[in-house]
Order: sequence, then structure tokens, then C-alpha cells
Amino acid sequence: MFTLDLFLNAVVAGVMLGGFYAAVALGLSIVFGQLDIVNIAHPAFIIAGSYVAYMVNNAFGIDPILIGVAFMPVFFLVGVAVYGIYYAGFERTGRESLAGLAFFFGLMFIIEVALILTFGVDYRLVDAPYIGETLHVGVVDIPLRMFVPFVTALVMTGVVYLYLAKTFTGRAILAVSQDRLALRLMGASPVRIKAIAFGIGIATAAVAGALLIIIGPVEPSFGRLYIGRVFAIVIMGGMGSIGGTLIAALMLGVAESFVQTFYGPSWAPLVAFGVLLLTLAFRPQGLFGRL
Repeated sequence: MFTLDLFLNAVVAGVMLGGFYAAVALGLSIVFGQLDIVNIAHPAFIIAGSYVAYMVNNAFGIDPILIGVAFMPVFFLVGVAVYGIYYAGFERTGRESLAGLAFFFGLMFIIEVALILTFGVDYRLVDAPYIGETLHVGVVDIPLRMFVPFVTALVMTGVVYLYLAKTFTGRAILAVSQDRLALRLMGASPVRIKAIAFGIGIATAAVAGALLIIIGPVEPSFGRLYIGRVFAIVIMGGMGSIGGTLIAALMLGVAESFVQTFYGPSWAPLVAFGVLLLTLAFRPQGLFGRL
């Protein structure tokens, strides 16, 4: 039954969910949108970030978001190493299209199986003072377990956007998919710049994983649920557009929230695939075009 209370709560919940989706898709917007690397294993790295947050939080009681930020350099180095393997084995030899996709499929399952062997298939969660607390603003309820990840996601998206727009390395990352000759004339190595960009994309997964386990418990195969969503967001927002990724994530979050509120949660996962199909059919360049 449609009421104003339900409508307002669906909008607010959708915006907060969309902010979280932006954090999840941010790394893929760089790797897939700007480097043309179909890293289908990106959600698996996010789940790995969730389990890192779980382990440290369970052992020392540190806030999950601080854990995610602290482990960003570690994930960055992992990303650089993964790109090095990908480049040497596939990109340099021109086999990145199909064989490279198979590589990331395999990497996704390796991460998932490693997590299962280490932690089992039980759901894991973290503890923080704001989890379980809710703000009440009129008829609108704002769960802090959603609001805190939303704010964190906006901050991380803003930092990445400024880094890409204002720094030499950031502008080089934007240029690597457009004009490699110009990039070489700038004195930068395209391979090195792509390795840094891939590392940044994986580094964002550390924070996104921490946000995910704040929102709710996770288990090793949970990342599969986000494969369709993250690719839909990146394509819908415009390949490589950080601002477009944020807006597309907010739109998808609100759409899923409305479907879940008024039609039931079983229909919500179909929204991302519907949005992806409609975008490919009517505006394949995305809302903001390709950078």
C-alpha cells in the first residue's frame, strides 16, 4: 500500500544504498571504465576486504572503516601485482579479450575458495558503536549502519575524483585510455600508469568491503551478487566517469529501494540487469558518455 511515509523512507534508504553502491563500483569505474580491463573479480576483492575488516575488528575492536582505510596500501600493492601478472601473461601478447577474462574468472574463484577454506561458509559480522542505532527525522528512519557507509562512500568518491582531476598521475590515468602517444610525450610509461590505476581500483575495495560488512553479515560467495550491479553502474554512468558512476549508483539504489518496498525484495536484484539492458539498448555510451 502506497503511503507518504513509505515513499519518503524508500527514497532515503535508496539514496544511502546508492552511496554504498558507488563505493563498490568506484574501483571498477577506473579499471573497466578507463583501462578497458574486464576485472570480473572486483567483487571478490571487496569480500576479501570485508573479511580483513572482520578479522581485525574481531581481534582488536578497531572500527571497520579505519581498518579498510589502513589496508588500502596493502590492497594497492596486491592490485599492482595482479596487473603485472595480467600484463605479462595476456595484455602484452594481445590475448586480453577472452583469455584475460578467463584469468579474472579464475582469480575470483581462487579468492572465494581461499575464504571458504579459511573461514568456512558461515556469515561473519563486525561490531561498531553505530551498528544497530537509528536516527529518527520526522517519519523517516535513518539507520546508522547505512548512513555511515553512505558518508564514507561520498568522501572516498570525492577523494578519488580530485586525485584523478588535480594530480599528474591522475591526469595520466585519464589519458592512458585516450592517447598513449601523448602520455609518452609527457614522460610517463603507459604500463606503469595502468599498474597504478589498477592498484587504486583494488585499494578502493578495501574500504568498500568494510562498508559492506557494516551494512550486514557476509559470506565468501556474497560477491557474486554484485557482479551485475557494478557493471550496470559503470556502464550506465559512462565508462570512466567518476561523477557518472556516483549518479548512476544513486539512481540504481533508489530504484532498488522502491522495488523492494512496494513489490518485494525478490524483485530487487532484477533492477540492475534491467537498467543495464535498457542502457545498452538506448544509450550505450552511458548517461555522461565515455571519458
